[in-house]
Formats: sequence, C-alpha cells, structure tokens
Amino acid sequence: MAITLDQIAQRAGAVGMALRGAFHPATDDGVPPLSGSVPAATLVLLGFVGRGQWPVFAASPEASDGRKNPLDRWSRRVIDCLGAELGASALYPFGGPPWLPFQRWAMKAEPVHRSALGMLIHPDWGLWHNYRGALAFAGRLALPERDQRPSPCEGCAAKPCLATCPVGAFTLERYDVDACVDHLKGAAGHDCMERGCRAREACPVGTGQRFGPEQAGFHMRAFLASRTAASDV
Repeated sequence: MAITLDQIAQRAGAVGMALRGAFHPATDDGVPPLSGSVPAATLVLLGFVGRGQWPVFAASPEASDGRKNPLDRWSRRVIDCLGAELGASALYPFGGPPWLPFQRWAMKAEPVHRSALGMLIHPDWGLWHNYRGALAFAGRLALPERDQRPSPCEGCAAKPCLATCPVGAFTLERYDVDACVDHLKGAAGHDCMERGCRAREACPVGTGQRFGPEQAGFHMRAFLASRTAASDV
C-alpha cells in the first residue's frame, strides 16, 4: 500500500520534524533524479515551525557534542533515517555548493512568500520557521489542493520590520549584510545576538510562534559564524 502524506507527517513528527508541504516536481524545478536516474514524482519538505521541534534537537547528542554544524548534522541523521524507512531520497538545503533551490521549492509546497526582509513568510508561522530537508519519492503521492493564501506583507502597511533594525540594514530594495554583521560583532549587537534579530521580532505575523531565547540565540550565532567563515575564504 502506498504511503500517504498524513503518514509521512506522523512519522516526521515522531522524530522532531514538521511536514512543510509537498508538490509534484516539473522537469525545470531542479529536483535531482533518484537512484537509477528515475525522476522524482513527489517532493515532501520537512523543517521547523515555531518552537515545536526545537526541544527534540536541543536534547540530541549533536546539540551538545561541541562539534560544528550541530543542527545540520542532526537534520541529516534524522531525515536520512526517515528516507530509508519510507523509501525516499533525502535532500538538504546545506552542504553545497551546488545549492538546491529550497526556497523555490517551498513556494511551490506551501503558502510562503518573500517578506519585506527577504526571508520567506508564512500566513500562520510568520518568519518563525525553517526548512531542514526534503524527501523525494519515485511515486506520485496524493496531495491536497494547494493553499493559495497571499503574502501577509501585502496587507501590512506599517512594515515595522523595516524600521526596527538598529543599523538600518533592511530596506525593500536590499539587505546590508555587512552593516548587520558589524553590528552583531560589537557590544551594541548583544541584544540581537541573545534575543534574536530585532527586525524579525518586529513582524506582527505569527507572534505566538516566536523562537525562545535559546533557539533565537542559536540561530544568531550560527548566522554570524557562517558570515565570518565566508569572509575568511
């Protein structure tokens, strides 16, 4: 009997992953072929929404072993096991180059849109979500009708996110990464580093889903480490 999307969601939830939507890939979606050059017929995205999955990762061996990239390593272990169990190939947004087009896939899988800050926003989760991987299936799974809700940013005239960054790193036209990173490296950036990005926190969508201090601080440290490593190359 073919597996269903509900069954995938249940198995993913049991190991600390949220099902983040699914779609039937077209040839131009950039989904790698499966073993034997078989094209993927269904792509199921997995990740975090709000604070729901964080405790599972936080209690994992990867979170406390002191090695680099703990969340990526945990995600790979968990999703690789899911893929083996469910007969699917695991794909990841990290580990490149080359980088897989996860943001483009996400916009086909569920109602996420580019926000005023550039990151993807969801009508329910706001900016408090991420994608940890995907499962590619050879079979064409039955999927629900696509959720066509518009971007929450369209009805947000005030856009407090753009006015809240202490160094004005965000505009509708660009994100000044250097200004952001310089701020985070200094004493004045302590608040952002400990509590999370001020601009992101200002978004009025999904406020009940905001990351807690431990989760927010983890992501800020990971972001700063990635930008520092990139500048050293």
